[in-house]
Amino acid sequence: MQPFEMVMNPKQVFLSVLIFGVAGLLLFMYLQVWIEEQHTGNTWRVEKRREQKVTSGWGPMKYLQPVPRIMSTEKIQEHITNQNPKFHMPEDVREKKENLLLNSERSTRVLTKTSYSQGGDQALSKSTGSPTEKWRIEKHQGAKTVFNKFSNMHWPVDIHPLNKSLVKDNKWKKTDEIQEKRRSFLQEFCKKYGGVSHYQSHLFHTVSRIYVEDKHKILYCEVPKAGCSNWKRILMVLNGLASSAYNISHDAVHYGKHLKKLDSFDLKGIYTRLNTYTKAVFVRDPMERLVSAFRDKFEHPNSYYHPVFGKAIIKKYRPNACEEALINGSGVRFKEFIHYLLDSHRPVGMDIHWEKVSKLCYPCLINYDFVGKFETLEEDANYFLQMIGAPKELKFPNFKDRHSSDERTNAQVVRQYLKDLTRTERQLIYDFYYLDYLMFNYTTPFL
Repeated sequence: MQPFEMVMNPKQVFLSVLIFGVAGLLLFMYLQVWIEEQHTGNTWRVEKRREQKVTSGWGPMKYLQPVPRIMSTEKIQEHITNQNPKFHMPEDVREKKENLLLNSERSTRVLTKTSYSQGGDQALSKSTGSPTEKWRIEKHQGAKTVFNKFSNMHWPVDIHPLNKSLVKDNKWKKTDEIQEKRRSFLQEFCKKYGGVSHYQSHLFHTVSRIYVEDKHKILYCEVPKAGCSNWKRILMVLNGLASSAYNISHDAVHYGKHLKKLDSFDLKGIYTRLNTYTKAVFVRDPMERLVSAFRDKFEHPNSYYHPVFGKAIIKKYRPNACEEALINGSGVRFKEFIHYLLDSHRPVGMDIHWEKVSKLCYPCLINYDFVGKFETLEEDANYFLQMIGAPKELKFPNFKDRHSSDERTNAQVVRQYLKDLTRTERQLIYDFYYLDYLMFNYTTPFL
């Protein structure tokens, strides 16, 4: 028998080669895309882990930032004058700052700004020669996200003058001068380091903490533990929802849903109000605000924070926790709370009461007209009320919203809580609130 011979004509050979060629090309293209995706994904994950370890990780010492040495008063003044001539440090303030520096217990403490007074306005100071300082700014600038909806709205570059025609009393002259310094400071900071906040890609999220009072054309960004309860009482009175701020309960303020938020409007409504209303934000020293939040939420009975946050914190950060603590979540210690705050893999998410102001109110994206501070709350608030034409009899309430028998959280109280922490832990807290300290010009905490 003759061996079997398979004879193919040229047309069949051509079709076979063509089919195998197309299949090979498609396979090659698929593999190329898959390899690129794997490489991109791995690179992103590596960078993400690196950022988490460096900025907020509760990890080994090698990930901690080196602490730059303190600047001398002469260098601080020289830097201030060179960077921004408007921020000139008066002689009496210079003496106060020198005393503050001399009384410092550690020479390795991070200094990023100087202070006029506790809670007052300060002169801008940054150790620009420090590698750590440059690295932080470059990192934040590199992390800036393109925010299309906002960038297309043509926000004003410069702050516009406040309408002070309704302010008749000369007693507000000093308050007004301080306010202008605060506004200018924030503007200069945002011009220099604009985009340092990690902006969200959704407009409605960005304005979700802003309350609206249409009658007097006010936008107020809520910063918890910085007088927000009494501010919401004031907004309710201005809205005609109550006759007096003293007659509104805590539950009515926070759970009554009487006030409108800016994210409840459509895009046109949001844009119009942002460009025509007076926008105010009231802030507080980050460390004081943090301790105040801990005392309020974890040192008193709380049906939400104990079972939600307390249980998760105790379970992860307390070795050999007793069964009762694991069940009810009560008795969280400040050190455990700090471990949770600084952990890049928190067992439960962040909360507005200790979230950064830079992520609550986006002060380098939303051009706030008025910057108040908790440390001068009544004075700032009453000046603001006169400026926007509020009824003369309406004054900012000075009562403590809850736990009125407790001592207010102040610098002395904060020191007591920080005693339980190591110097490294205190440094990490400062790093966590780094932007808030800088943009609102608060003095360095007790490191």
